[in-house]
Amino acid sequence: MKQNKYDDPEFFASYSQMARSVGGLEAAGEWHAFRAMLPELQGRRVLDIGCGFGWHCRYARERKAESVIGIDLSENMLARARASTDDAAIEYRCMAIEEMAFARESFDVVISSLALHYIESFESICRNIYRFLAPDGTFVFSVEHPIFTAVAAQDWVYGTQGERLHWPVDHYQSEGVRQTRFLDNDVVKYHRTFASYIQALLESGFTITGVSEPKPPQQMLDQIPGMRDELRRPMFLMIAATKPESQIGAHK
Repeated sequence: MKQNKYDDPEFFASYSQMARSVGGLEAAGEWHAFRAMLPELQGRRVLDIGCGFGWHCRYARERKAESVIGIDLSENMLARARASTDDAAIEYRCMAIEEMAFARESFDVVISSLALHYIESFESICRNIYRFLAPDGTFVFSVEHPIFTAVAAQDWVYGTQGERLHWPVDHYQSEGVRQTRFLDNDVVKYHRTFASYIQALLESGFTITGVSEPKPPQQMLDQIPGMRDELRRPMFLMIAATKPESQIGAHK
């Protein structure tokens, strides 16, 4: 399923008003952890999957990446990315993640931020990325945490006074479609277990080099009302993996 809510005018307008849409990477609570997992970018060929407004693409070039390609299914997102970019070494392409097509070993680094939980087959995406990632290349991605995606409502259980009692986890082992609400719109996400993310990477031939379940930075915890509740359950899962230099026995 190729879902493109961002070309709906009302949804895009709401998304554009989110803190991370206005403030960029520094306004994203998980950015500090994601940045720490990225490899050296200088001189690297980078692909950003689900690039949105192009924040990560521009960051890669700030870190002296040789070239960057950002892909996204939304023309609205890409139009905003292009308008915010003045760099011939960054190219934006309208392309569904499920239909990515690049030559073998085209990239040294592949990144994806909060896009892959919208994809039905994570396994096929891993195999595809493995093919067009150069040996010793790195794949770093973030998704909504399986504890966050297990229950479709993706909300707290509240007490009689509206207080947040706890975060429900149910049907965890039942992977697949979750009909959720995001920005007052119906959105389809796909739940998979922590183990399924790990196993898909391993079966594709990757070596896992890092895992993170980040908490918000202290500044956000101190300044944003309600942010301390984010310490009660993980919202994001981040994984870094490499394609071994020796591909003997790895899937191709």
